Amino acid sequence: MTEGTVLAAFLAVVGAASLLAVAARRFHRTDTLPSLDGWALADRSLGTGWSWLLLGGTVFTAYTFTAVPGLAYGNGAPAFFAVPYTVIVCPLAFVLLPRLWSVARDSGCVTVADFVRGRYGSAPLALAVALTGILATMPYLALQLLGIRAVLTVLTAGGAHSPAALLAGDLAMVALFAGLAVATYRHGLRAPAVISAFKGAAVFGSVLAIVWLVLDRFGGPGAVFETAARRLGDPGGPQASLLLTPAQQPAFATLALGSALALLMYPHVLTVAFAAAGPDTLRRTAVALPAWTAVLALFGLLGIAAVAAGVRTPAGSAESAVPMLADRLMPAPLAGIVLGAITVGALVPAAVMSVAAATSFVRNVYVEYVHPTATPKRQVRVAQLVSLTAKAGAVVFVFALRDQAAINLQLLGGVWILQIFPAVAIGLWTRWLHHRALLAGWAAGMGFGTVMVVREGFSPVVPLGAGGPAVEIYAGLAALLLNLAVSAAGTVLLRRRGVPGRPDTTSLARRPAGPPRPETGTTPP
Repeated sequence: MTEGTVLAAFLAVVGAASLLAVAARRFHRTDTLPSLDGWALADRSLGTGWSWLLLGGTVFTAYTFTAVPGLAYGNGAPAFFAVPYTVIVCPLAFVLLPRLWSVARDSGCVTVADFVRGRYGSAPLALAVALTGILATMPYLALQLLGIRAVLTVLTAGGAHSPAALLAGDLAMVALFAGLAVATYRHGLRAPAVISAFKGAAVFGSVLAIVWLVLDRFGGPGAVFETAARRLGDPGGPQASLLLTPAQQPAFATLALGSALALLMYPHVLTVAFAAAGPDTLRRTAVALPAWTAVLALFGLLGIAAVAAGVRTPAGSAESAVPMLADRLMPAPLAGIVLGAITVGALVPAAVMSVAAATSFVRNVYVEYVHPTATPKRQVRVAQLVSLTAKAGAVVFVFALRDQAAINLQLLGGVWILQIFPAVAIGLWTRWLHHRALLAGWAAGMGFGTVMVVREGFSPVVPLGAGGPAVEIYAGLAALLLNLAVSAAGTVLLRRRGVPGRPDTTSLARRPAGPPRPETGTTPP
């Protein structure tokens, strides 16, 4: 393979995405005054096409497109929990996001913590929601850098972890992120929105091309799995399993369900939802999201294809399996385009995550506790600076910690973000849960989930059982069940003691409890 041709194709893809990001303002000229609605939510104006591209491009990250096939390469069947998980997300998004959008728009909410603040009248609960979102987002942002690093390492040295290759990959990663930081600072959410269109075309086109080449080489999907099954016993190769064992099935099912519930609580996902033009836009977007799930399933297949092709990743770097497979099987220009597409795939979620974290900090920490009279222009300026800080922090995070440490913290982030589900999702339909009980449930879930994950060596799957054989389930879902139990029991106790709740200032408080009564045409006495 001609390395210069691969590099040229890669740079062409990444350069085109960078130019689009820098020119984002040209796609929407406006004379309105600066505001967080404009910078962080694109004035809540994204139509169905843009919402689908941006939501799909944010949910399905570059690390997803390297980690899922890497997990399939190293572990086999359990990796495919990501497919039902992203399928479950679609009906949840169809129900949850339009209602949340309507309440947020009518009540002037920019973040989900704003909604919690208005719904329950509790500043501590809103702060807990905001800080949980920021805490869970930061390692997720760092993982986007790890996805870029995996691609750049393959590009510079075929996956070898030599000091020179790592240095070249790290310098290229920093340069890419610096360009993204400038574009996001200036244009906010519009920068990743524009890149998302390019990402969609690049990712869909690339995965179809490489899957076609894989199937053509092996003679169909059946042959891929048969060849992979024969290679699984090779010395030095991955020791995966292509079938789920009965003991793995509870973990598989709870991982799929818990991950789906957690995904819609992440600030970057809700930021994209709030940026949509309306609830119908979000419903149409949710209906079309399974197209992205199909792409994810194909990437999972590529992990199995890497086993079949005899790819040998460096120790601890299974996420390099697909980039190395592309480097081995594809012509030089096409391989460069695929590697570029995976890299661009990291830029969209990374930008949205930094915008979401910055907006949460400004709205729910800075304005709430530091500068309550900050003007909209001042809020935008602080959000821009915080978004830069978040990206710089992600770079430092990657350099200061081992890759596995970043992955471990992201696994904890999924457990943590699930603990705001009762306050946010359940709160959309009922205020029965008391705000103090919700705060206690959140604390219990955070503590229990963290202890369980750390105790099991940062595994998201933990054994639970009393007296009989332990059943392995997703730690986040176990922590959520404890959260709900504490919240419900605390609510009953507080209401029996006559502790009142706070006023509801959202638009939900002003909506009638039922349909209006029909007119009778008579005047009551």
